[in-house]
Amino acid sequence: MDIETIKAKLPNDEEIYDLSELFKVLGDQTRTKILTVLEIHELCVNDIASALNMTKSAVSHQLRILRQSRLIKSRRDGKEIIYSLDDNHVSQLFECALIHIKE
Repeated sequence: MDIETIKAKLPNDEEIYDLSELFKVLGDQTRTKILTVLEIHELCVNDIASALNMTKSAVSHQLRILRQSRLIKSRRDGKEIIYSLDDNHVSQLFECALIHIKE
């Protein structure tokens, strides 16, 4: 394959930046734990904090970052806010990563 063909297949600078930012967000163990819990089931902040033995405040801070990164979404259920993974791509990303580290 020639260099021009390779260059044409490269993501643009904005896509590279966004990809880099995504990996920065995923590079935090606390956020990875939260995503892992949400991979299993959607939960409110209190349940996430309980599952991870963390404070509600610490979880809320990380949830904000995850939501800004479009990795999670939220919905209101009565007085509670329920968090879940944003879409199936987040699940696939985790599945691929786990398979890779287990090789």
